Amino acid sequence: MSAVRTGVTVRVPAKVNAQLAVGAARADGFHDLANVFLAVGLYDEVTATPADELRITCSGPDAAQVPLDATNLAARAAVALAERYGIEPAVHLHIAKDIPVAGGMAGGSADGAAALVACDALWGTGASRDELLAICAELGSDVPFSLVGGAALGTGRGEKLTPIEVGGAFHWVFAVADGGLSTPAVYGEFDRLTAEAEVPEPTASPALLAALRSGDSGVLAAALSNDLQPAALSLRPSLADTLAAGTEAGALAALVSGSGPTTAFLVADGPAARKVADALLASGTCRDARVAPAPARGAHVVTA
Repeated sequence: MSAVRTGVTVRVPAKVNAQLAVGAARADGFHDLANVFLAVGLYDEVTATPADELRITCSGPDAAQVPLDATNLAARAAVALAERYGIEPAVHLHIAKDIPVAGGMAGGSADGAAALVACDALWGTGASRDELLAICAELGSDVPFSLVGGAALGTGRGEKLTPIEVGGAFHWVFAVADGGLSTPAVYGEFDRLTAEAEVPEPTASPALLAALRSGDSGVLAAALSNDLQPAALSLRPSLADTLAAGTEAGALAALVSGSGPTTAFLVADGPAARKVADALLASGTCRDARVAPAPARGAHVVTA
C-alpha cells in the first residue's frame, strides 16, 4: 500500500437511460435488462478524510433526504473495500449532493462508486479496476456504470457492462419532480401491468446504438425508450403533464428517466436546452429543471 493521504475528493456523474428494456421478473426478484446508460453532466462529489470511525455527512439540494447511516451506498462501499483489504473503515465521507435524490438518475449509486474510488485512493489499497467493478456490482445494479461513465450497455440486472461508442455530444434537460419514486415500487407496478402479457427478452435496439454512434440527436430522439415509463406514469400520473410541457417547448424527445420521477428531454443544442428548461419551470409541472450534456466521465479523483 502507498502512503496514506489526508483527503480525497471524487466527482461522479448522474445517468440517463437512453433505452431501458425490462424482462420478466426472475426467480430472485430481479429483472433481466438491456440498459443503455449515458452519463450526464450533473455531479455529486464525495470527499473521504481520515476519522476515528465511519461517518457520513451530506450537503446540497435534497440533502435531508439522504440517509446518513450504514444503509447509504457510500458507507456500504467503504465497508466493502475495507473488508476486502482487512482494514477498519475509519473514514468521514462527505457527500456534496447535486444529483436529484430518488429521481431515477442513480444518485445513490453514484455516491457508492465515488466513495469506493475515494477510499481506495485515501487508503492506498491499490485495487484494480476489475476489483472495484466487482465491489460495485455487489453494491447495486447501477453502481458499476457510475464508476465507468461515458456510455455502456448494461445486461443481467444492469451490472454487466459493454462500452458503447458515442459519436458526439448530446444535450439534455431534466425536470425534477416533487418527492421521489421507489425503484422497487416501480418494478412492482411493471410486474402488475405486464402480468397477463408475454414479456420479451430484453435486447439493445440496433437503431439506438447506431444513433449514439452517429452523434445525431434527431436520430437518437426517435430511438429512445423506457419500459418502466408506463409503470412510473401509473404511480405518478402528473408526470404526463411534465412530459407534455417539455415536448411543447421544443424537445426532440421526452421520457421518464429510469424508474422516475425525474423526466428527461433530449434537445438539439445548448440554446434549445435553456429554452426547454425555462418553459418547464414556467409550466409549474416540476420543481426544478437542469441542463446537462452527455456523455460525461465516470467517477474520478479531482483533489487528493
